[in-house]
Amino acid sequence: MDLTQPSRKRTLVIIGLMLGLFFASLDQTVVGTAMPTIIGQLGGLDLLTWITTAYLLTSTAVVPVAGKLADLFGRRVIYLIGMAVFILGSALCGMAESMTQLAIYRAIQGLGGGILMPLAMTIIGDLTTGESRAKMQGLFMAVFGLSSLAGPQAGGWIVDHWDWHWIFFINLPFGVLAMAFIAAGLKNAHVKKKVVIDWAGIGTLVVGIVSLLLALSFGGNKFEWGSAEILGLFGLSVVSLVSFVIVELRAKDPVIPMGLFKNSIFTTVNIIGFLMSLGMFGAMMFIPLFMQGVVGMSPTETASVMTPMMIGSMIASIIGSRLLFKFGLRPMLIAGMGIMLTGFALFLSLGLDTTQLRASIYMVIMGAGMGVIMPSLGIAVQESFPAEIRGTVTSATTFFRSIGGTVGIAILGTLFNSKSIDLIGNKLDATFQGFGPQGTALLDMAHNNPQGLYSSLLSDTFLAGLPEQVAGMFSTQVVPVLKDALLASLHNVFEVSIWFLAAGLIAAFFTGKIKLSAPVKKGKEKETVKAEEVPQG
Repeated sequence: MDLTQPSRKRTLVIIGLMLGLFFASLDQTVVGTAMPTIIGQLGGLDLLTWITTAYLLTSTAVVPVAGKLADLFGRRVIYLIGMAVFILGSALCGMAESMTQLAIYRAIQGLGGGILMPLAMTIIGDLTTGESRAKMQGLFMAVFGLSSLAGPQAGGWIVDHWDWHWIFFINLPFGVLAMAFIAAGLKNAHVKKKVVIDWAGIGTLVVGIVSLLLALSFGGNKFEWGSAEILGLFGLSVVSLVSFVIVELRAKDPVIPMGLFKNSIFTTVNIIGFLMSLGMFGAMMFIPLFMQGVVGMSPTETASVMTPMMIGSMIASIIGSRLLFKFGLRPMLIAGMGIMLTGFALFLSLGLDTTQLRASIYMVIMGAGMGVIMPSLGIAVQESFPAEIRGTVTSATTFFRSIGGTVGIAILGTLFNSKSIDLIGNKLDATFQGFGPQGTALLDMAHNNPQGLYSSLLSDTFLAGLPEQVAGMFSTQVVPVLKDALLASLHNVFEVSIWFLAAGLIAAFFTGKIKLSAPVKKGKEKETVKAEEVPQG
């Protein structure tokens, strides 16, 4: 698709893309707020990270493949396939009856989600150029913020007043509408007559990424870090990823051309995106757990705390995409990473007495940093490469952000679980021994599944299932220990996130300069992007 697309059809495409973006991001924010309640009903707190990791695992693996396929077969058909898979995954998630099922269905969702986001940004790159591209990407980030704003509130309301299964079913009509608009408005651009798919590259990349993430997720949890299983997964990952690089250097039409890394803007931007995502998920996944498990807020109240982050991100993305043309890429990335780092540093002061207002202010700061960074990363790479490989470079950038988030979830989840076990340890042995017959089961849980005890902080039915006297003793003697352990574990997560973001801030200082292209003048049929990279200093 090019800039000569009729204005009416272009409008249909933009509306369809916005609906799709709204649909996909709504799902993510609804799930985040509802997860503590889902855990309270289904159990399986040890699978908390897998509800997110399963989605990120498959979406991350498919992102670069989607970009390449879109360059080969056209944007329209690949986007519609992605949306169909995402809708199927959402329907299955809504019918899940266990945490294991939910994790599997989230993986199916991820296959579709890994196609939608990079292709949406690629199609916008096809439709616009220069300053108009920046404005449009800022607008799309605002739509993302709007849906993220509605998501926590909708999730909290549905969980409090309805049934959590509907947080997935509610997405289905948005997906169907998006498919209808894209099918009607988007035409397939000319694609290569002779298609060469880099199956070896796809295979080695997927095996390498999946085995790495499995090792990070299972290490210190299901298996010891030095066990044959974990070492074998790490070894398989290294061999596969090295093989991927070798295959890509020789491939006729590689999934990720290694020559892209000769462009310092491409390399630095992807490093920053990777590090930003490593740290960012510390808030996205664990703040709702803090608010409900430590402070004792309801899902609706937790949504009210998450909402300011989306407002800050939405406003900053609109303003930041315009300031990019005034101040340049490097100052905007430095400012964005610095703001995010400040927000996470403030998270370390969160405690048992944290108020909703205080937490909301911290979330606004972090959201503002996200809003400055996200559009800047996408615009930078799209302005640095021609349209013929825009799908590949945009998907590559999305891929590195996704892999950063996926690895971050795995690392932070492992740290959280390990710290929780260390903190609970034998502290509750004497307490549970005084609980009588019911204490035996609780004692076994404390040693073999200590995270399961946290469910008592998230479920209204946990204490109701205990005898009245035991429930009273549990509330006064066990709950304070659990809250202290949960708080300390979450602070440990935030500390590690700060180190990731600090590394990203340092990388931002090494970002080169780009000259952004001027908008296409009326009457020109082809986009003329002349991005010029100027080495730093």
